[in-house]
Amino acid sequence: MIAVVHHPDYVPEAPRKSNYRWGKNGAIRDLLLAEGEAIDWHEPDAAPRDWIEAAHDPVYVAEVLEARVPREKERRIGFPVTTTVARRAKVVPGGTYRAAHLALSRGFAANTAGGSHHALSETGAGYCVFNDLAVAALQLAREGRRVLIVDVDVHQGDGTAALTAGHPDIATYSIHAEKNFPARKARSTVDVPLPDGADDLAYLAALKSSLPPLVDQFAPNLILYQGGVDPFGGDRLGRLSLTEEGLARRDLFVADLALRHGLPLACTVGGGYGDDVLAIARRHVDVILRLGRAYQDGWRAGAALTPAV
Repeated sequence: MIAVVHHPDYVPEAPRKSNYRWGKNGAIRDLLLAEGEAIDWHEPDAAPRDWIEAAHDPVYVAEVLEARVPREKERRIGFPVTTTVARRAKVVPGGTYRAAHLALSRGFAANTAGGSHHALSETGAGYCVFNDLAVAALQLAREGRRVLIVDVDVHQGDGTAALTAGHPDIATYSIHAEKNFPARKARSTVDVPLPDGADDLAYLAALKSSLPPLVDQFAPNLILYQGGVDPFGGDRLGRLSLTEEGLARRDLFVADLALRHGLPLACTVGGGYGDDVLAIARRHVDVILRLGRAYQDGWRAGAALTPAV
């Protein structure tokens, strides 16, 4: 069974004046429910406030949790922060943390939300309120883990890089479209900027030449995977040209690399944009299922000889 973390608050009522496709997380849930007994469901607790404040400025945390985010910050986020949005923002980092702990014991787990990699210390941005990857990674590091965040979203993981910069037990990797959002990039441990229109061949060559050396050098004992599907050629906010096969080869390369190093992997969904919400949700579910099945085969077959537990 594939361990999947989900919370009802991941699927709130959409706030007014929002271009974000709020139905995506519900569609992801429904497609995974259709997999029946192949999925082992888990509901997370909300992240404690002090965990969130370890990544974000306490003033901004209070603005979100009390649903009084200033209008200029809401404009950067891309939607109003209502009480339901605030409740969701608090539980998503708890979901990523829960997925990480499930992965530590089982090899792989997925959160059906998260990947909010643009949220910065004092504000959200780019449809991201709190940075669940940073919140979870900082807490896991406090527990003695060495965490590598692998971000394959088409947009650079600027918030994650900024919020974890300099931490000795957290490394960040981002492979993204060089000219896409955000205009001002942060500095990840390793950044791999790609030109507009990069296809499967170019993307995979860049991934294969840049990620393994970081894994060898940093020697993590857990990977958090921001598995965005917006590098897909038809994505509304992407500037790359990956096919469905290219996305699959991307994910399976990362899974194989992690398994060969005995590394558990926890996945979040990340970006995917367009009018066909079901098609986008299907791509996210495909990421979860292909990684989960790769780990079922590899972890049980002994490909991971020294799992970090």
